[in-house]
Amino acid sequence: MKNESKIRTVNVTRYVTPLREGGSLPAIAEADDEFLYVLKFRGAGQGVKSLIAELIGGEIARTLGLKIPEIVFAHLDTAFGRTEPDEEIQDLLKASVGLNLGLHYLSGSITYDPAVTKLPSLLASQIVWLDCLLTNVDRTARNTNMLVWNKELWLIDHGAALYFHHSWTNWEEQAKRPFAPIKDHVLLPQASELEAVDAVYKPLLTEERIRAIVGLVPDEWFTGGSPEIPATERREVYVQFLLTRIALSHIFVKEAQYARTTLI
Repeated sequence: MKNESKIRTVNVTRYVTPLREGGSLPAIAEADDEFLYVLKFRGAGQGVKSLIAELIGGEIARTLGLKIPEIVFAHLDTAFGRTEPDEEIQDLLKASVGLNLGLHYLSGSITYDPAVTKLPSLLASQIVWLDCLLTNVDRTARNTNMLVWNKELWLIDHGAALYFHHSWTNWEEQAKRPFAPIKDHVLLPQASELEAVDAVYKPLLTEERIRAIVGLVPDEWFTGGSPEIPATERREVYVQFLLTRIALSHIFVKEAQYARTTLI
């Protein structure tokens, strides 16, 4: 198991270019450590919920030994972006003052193409298991959210995971469900070792580790959305959702195995 994560905080110094993919309008930006980051903005689309999913999903993947670009907290000052000529981008920057999320920019990486590169069955099974746990709907052939960098596979963009948090009322029921969208996962045809992966991964994701990962989420990211749910209670819901899914992983493993039989 990996050591407990520590998330660095950087200050954004320069907006480089937007990445016009999807509706969230992420961007490449430079920070005061002189590194480039793919910046995910709190003022975009799903707001801080996508940042929460990105942080929790990425650090769980890292705990399991999968390759994830370094995740940082990226602070945006009120003065930042005032000279930005694009009105849409300027509005986004104004709405994102404060703590955002960045992923280290993998310069020169290329998007994983399943038609060009076939992954080993073990790695494919590991990623499918992770996405079943996280209920990540966004790793399809149309949008693989995987990069090849230095001849290694890197996972990116977990903002669409943990979609239970868009509706808090039945999170207990959602935690126990199989993950039907796995049928569209780009790596499902190669994922022939799910039971073996399940046996290795479950012991790594202890309650202590899950609490440590969820504990990385800044308090201020829990203050939006449903004001009737206190931040401490909301944080605990994420912990219990994940612990329930881990304990009942046989349910989503079985669903993934069944979906795979319809493809091969």
